Amino acid sequence: MLYTSTRDKSLRVEASEAITRGISEDGGLFVPVDIPTLSLQDLQDMIPLSYIERAKKVLSLYLTDFTPEEIDSCVSGAYAPGKFSSEKVAPLVTLDDRTEVLELFRGPTCAFKDMALQLLPYLLTTASKKAAPDKEIVILVATSGDTGKAALEGFKDVPGTRILVFYPKDGVSPMQQLQMATQEGENVSVCAIRGNFDDAQSGVKTIFTDRAVAEKLSENGLMFSSANSINWGRLVPQIVYYCSAYADLLEKGKVAPGEPMNVVVPTGNFGNILAAYYAKRMGVPVKTLLCASNANNVLTDFLTTGTYDRNRTFYTTMSPSMDILISSNLERLLFHLSGEDDAAVRTWMDALAKTGKYTVTDDVFAKIKETFAAGFADDPTVSGVIRKTYEEEGYLSDTHTGVAITVYRDYTAKTGDTTETVIAATASPYKFSKSVLIALDGSAPELPEFEMAGVLCEKTGIPVPAPLSNLKDKTVRFSADCAVDEMEQQVYDMLRI
Repeated sequence: MLYTSTRDKSLRVEASEAITRGISEDGGLFVPVDIPTLSLQDLQDMIPLSYIERAKKVLSLYLTDFTPEEIDSCVSGAYAPGKFSSEKVAPLVTLDDRTEVLELFRGPTCAFKDMALQLLPYLLTTASKKAAPDKEIVILVATSGDTGKAALEGFKDVPGTRILVFYPKDGVSPMQQLQMATQEGENVSVCAIRGNFDDAQSGVKTIFTDRAVAEKLSENGLMFSSANSINWGRLVPQIVYYCSAYADLLEKGKVAPGEPMNVVVPTGNFGNILAAYYAKRMGVPVKTLLCASNANNVLTDFLTTGTYDRNRTFYTTMSPSMDILISSNLERLLFHLSGEDDAAVRTWMDALAKTGKYTVTDDVFAKIKETFAAGFADDPTVSGVIRKTYEEEGYLSDTHTGVAITVYRDYTAKTGDTTETVIAATASPYKFSKSVLIALDGSAPELPEFEMAGVLCEKTGIPVPAPLSNLKDKTVRFSADCAVDEMEQQVYDMLRI
């Protein structure tokens, strides 16, 4: 299995190099040259397997320069008993007759990012020994909330690595900020930026592709890699849980072998739903991929018109991890749907950088419509659905999953589609206690974050997850902030070079 760049399809690298580098030197993202396949029998054979065994089966198709022993070590370390609060790691929970919730937040930071970021440190340290044995890896991360903490926790004190995280100062929840600010570990650094997530993400990508910065790091025995979903090593673990979800649907008797499922994903950066697209391309019977957006509905507009336009009002919502107007992973989808037309991808990405918008060809747009549907919901509507879902189904969702449920309800009302559906649940409601309380009661008391979580616990009887309740007595270690144009210097300061 070889990988190429979305902006230079002549490039060929193995998985270990793609994972170690994180992003191609030309600014493109690494994608597999060929997408492997799973037969229906392969999916049925997964039914009795543990999540670890399922992950090994899928990852071995993509990471062909890793030995079976290396893959076993990586996966077994990432999903070892006790790391996730569910034995199934990513369990399906029934919402109604035709809807299952795929709970991806059972890991140590209570967000779906754990599914990949518990594994990425193992993949990266294994890969870097093959691709860059003489370098210490610097993980550079922009986060809209959950990636930062999950990456910090995953890479904490991992030998041969350092991790630097930037987040928007006023663009994460109090719990998310506290998770990052109190992070333990000798190799970790955290800094807020005075801007939004798109500013942080653009700043990080600029630093990544600056040759002068790379040379300075190299002089100090360092090299960059990424824990954002621009890194293939971060994206490939996410494919696993969609394959696993179909096996679980088969096991529960919710679908017959070969019968399709729909998948609903709340997404801002497009990585989570792109993983479901790869699963579909591999052979998992997926009918429709429903992309759910909040008021920052740039993806909904793109998937329904073929024009991507980030020139719009940026909204700060109660689902902050989706407050994004530049969806990096969309580039990978465009490369595949354009027939690997790297020139077209370069043109679109250049237009996005210069004008903030681009329009894909009719052919590409037709292919998008074959697989994707999209919708969006504002905060008041989502609040009502969170309350209704809790009162009628007994299921308490966080604000991001609430967006997905809302968009799914709208979709079924509009289309009448009764296909068995899996909704990706991306975070614990306790990461957004105030917003969830407002959804349930119409208001929330003005209390510190942990007391707010206690009120939510008293109301619902659902325990606060230990990884969050344990933050109460931790010391704040990181409180710095910087302007966007100061990020490069901040990197040097964090690294002391």
